[in-house]
Amino acid sequence: MFDTINGLPVHPLVVHAVVVLVPLAVIGTIVIAVVPKWRAPYGPFVVAAAAIGAALCPVATSSGESLEEHVGDPGSHAELGDQLVWFVLPVLILSAVLVWLARRPEDRRPGPAWLPTAVAVVAVLASVACAVQVYRVGDSGARAAWGDKVSSSSSGGDTDSD
Repeated sequence: MFDTINGLPVHPLVVHAVVVLVPLAVIGTIVIAVVPKWRAPYGPFVVAAAAIGAALCPVATSSGESLEEHVGDPGSHAELGDQLVWFVLPVLILSAVLVWLARRPEDRRPGPAWLPTAVAVVAVLASVACAVQVYRVGDSGARAAWGDKVSSSSSGGDTDSD
């Protein structure tokens, strides 16, 4: 199912969506955590980016497994990619909680007054962890796809060989 679309492997197509949406969700979550007045107007867009990114993570994983059958073992990239959804889900949940808390009337907000601040701090920490994992997955994938091809060019683009 997750093999090709019009003869192109699905994995790089889906991965590009994940690589755009998850960092946008990370940045957006940090922003709405730091700027509370932006939670209500911009938070739903952040939650949507996180939700779509989280939904596409298993598609990227499945399509990567299909691609692996054609190109070989990607090394640590597959394992790191399998873990990414577990970093995106907390960002999704925490951003949704921030938005939910912001949209409640002042007198109907649950819990103590410090709760939104605590959620915001945890959301920033989860976002930073997610950003690190996105980098690790992307770096390992780039090395798996391009590492031997780029490093094998002896001149590095320099055509001047006296």
